[in-house]
Amino acid sequence: MVHVTRIVIIGGGPGGYEAALVASRLGAEVVLVEREGVGGASVLTDCVPSKTLIATADVMSSFESAEELGIRIGGVSFGGSCVTGVNLEKVNRRVKNLASAQSVDIAESLAKAGVQIVKGRGRLTPDRQVEVDLADGTVAVYHADVILLATGVRPREVPEAMPDGERILNWKQVYNLKELPPELIVVGSGVTGAEFAGAYQALGSAVTLVSSRDRVLPGEDADAAEVLESVFRRRGMRVLSRSRAASAVRDGDRVIVTLEDGRTVEGSHVLMAVGSLPNTEDLGLKEAGVELTKSGHIDVDRVSRSTSAPGVYAAGDVTGVLLLASVAAMQGRIAMYHALGEAVWPINLKRVSSNIFTSPEVATVGQTNANAHHDSPGFNEYKLALDSNPRAKMLDFRDGFVKLFSRKGSDTIVGGVIVAPRASELIHPITMAVDLHLTVDQVASVFTVYPSLSGSIAEAARRLHADVKDED
Repeated sequence: MVHVTRIVIIGGGPGGYEAALVASRLGAEVVLVEREGVGGASVLTDCVPSKTLIATADVMSSFESAEELGIRIGGVSFGGSCVTGVNLEKVNRRVKNLASAQSVDIAESLAKAGVQIVKGRGRLTPDRQVEVDLADGTVAVYHADVILLATGVRPREVPEAMPDGERILNWKQVYNLKELPPELIVVGSGVTGAEFAGAYQALGSAVTLVSSRDRVLPGEDADAAEVLESVFRRRGMRVLSRSRAASAVRDGDRVIVTLEDGRTVEGSHVLMAVGSLPNTEDLGLKEAGVELTKSGHIDVDRVSRSTSAPGVYAAGDVTGVLLLASVAAMQGRIAMYHALGEAVWPINLKRVSSNIFTSPEVATVGQTNANAHHDSPGFNEYKLALDSNPRAKMLDFRDGFVKLFSRKGSDTIVGGVIVAPRASELIHPITMAVDLHLTVDQVASVFTVYPSLSGSIAEAARRLHADVKDED
């Protein structure tokens, strides 16, 4: 008799559903437990909705160059200011419809693959099985040879600024707004705060960005952050650096944010973008012997295996490895390959590319000045301004750059940063160079279309090569 491995997955986000698809294709019997909807927060309330909203904002941002390009809308010349408007209720309706459609598509793919989808709240038992509280009030128990936890994260809340879903909002609640906030205060200048601040500014809100650090995107490349903050300010955003918010309270149809130094900021709405917390409560982890890190995330190794509980794996944001849907999906796939005895490469974060969907976008891969460890070998680097690119000039793209990093001695490409419109599409060649250990010369010698934005990648490599030779 052939043994069939039984796998139970708690959480239907990218880590969970990608793992389910892999496991089913490899012949396992798979149960996927999800309490809200297939796709998880990434599809329903986070990545898909936010990037759909930003897609509309991108169209609005493009109007900034209308006058320079000789474009008039409605017979009105822009002169650098946006005279168009958006119907936010319609925008958010489209956002929700796309998220729901994506969730349905994923559910259909899982069903076709033979995955059993169970709607409910799952938790581990002390003997490492899975109990599920079902919608009808009953409890089902699923026996598992392997368990994967992919329960994600939730917005971190500040007790003195609790969201009410109307004027004080977290990033899951903004899609219920029916009208554009006239004056939006965004608290938090990390990735989420920067993306929403830029998007709502482009949509027409007067935005104040409250940052507790000395610049926006404190964890990213300093040059990239400088460009983005400069663009924000040029477009009229009020950026308050070194300003930590202490509280946010409603006063009728106004919101008052009090800073720790006693200053106050007033607006019509406030978006709290102050990080996230892992969803590890009420999962029975302690009783099942699953250890957490100091930050409360599930401790896993490079094949997504729990460091303390045999047969238990975890993937996605709940591990705290890198809060990216692509990383979650890769962790889920790696977990199933490993659990089912397939050959697998442990996850290598130096090969992960990421993107911040601001305008311009900020894309990063590999080792850079922002994320290199102190014991890493030295880098050579070169930064090529985007305004030197002929295609960028044609499109009136003035802000941004391509920056490449190579290892001293071998001249292999180890990382890169791109700040540009659609940087998310441009970073892929550098990602391939990092992954395949290509040298500066190899990247420099590849043909690129003329004129093209990607031509700046090869040009940056050529200039990096020249700089290295000059040093020699």
